[in-house]
Amino acid sequence: MLDAVPAPLEPLDVSSLDGFLCGVLVQPERVSSQRWLACVTDHEGRPLPLGYDAAPLHALALRRHAELDAAIARRQWFDPWVFELEDGAGGARVREAVYPWVAGVATAFELFPGVMRLPAASTVEPLALLYRHLDAEDLEDADELLAEIETLEPIADLEEAVEGLVRAILLLADLTRPIR
Repeated sequence: MLDAVPAPLEPLDVSSLDGFLCGVLVQPERVSSQRWLACVTDHEGRPLPLGYDAAPLHALALRRHAELDAAIARRQWFDPWVFELEDGAGGARVREAVYPWVAGVATAFELFPGVMRLPAASTVEPLALLYRHLDAEDLEDADELLAEIETLEPIADLEEAVEGLVRAILLLADLTRPIR
């Protein structure tokens, strides 16, 4: 369905959408579905063309949002939609596999910057677990974050990378959605 979104719109891909939803869900203030659903069909939130019915796609996005919301609220493991690349393992291939998911989270943090406004001391660990998969050049003016990333052990495989992604989201949820 994402591939069928008409041009010139640029929808998130499946993995980016999943990361995006996690980024939306860990915001300190709830983001209304009306605000984030526009980004599903176009990462810039441009309006849908006349005649295009996004309701089925939006229904699926809302369903995944609810699944992730329930898991995050209970601090339970969830399976991020990260797909292993066909031709191998290794650090670069693992990074390539998780990059779209992390880019989705980063897109949510850019559009809805509540997490990024939290005190850096409280977010540096979870953000390092996420942003270690991005190019250092993309992390401008983030010296503390880059220093934290440098302290992390290299990732052995995709399973370990995915564990880090989930851990990061749950750590952010501890800050923004404390369990009462």
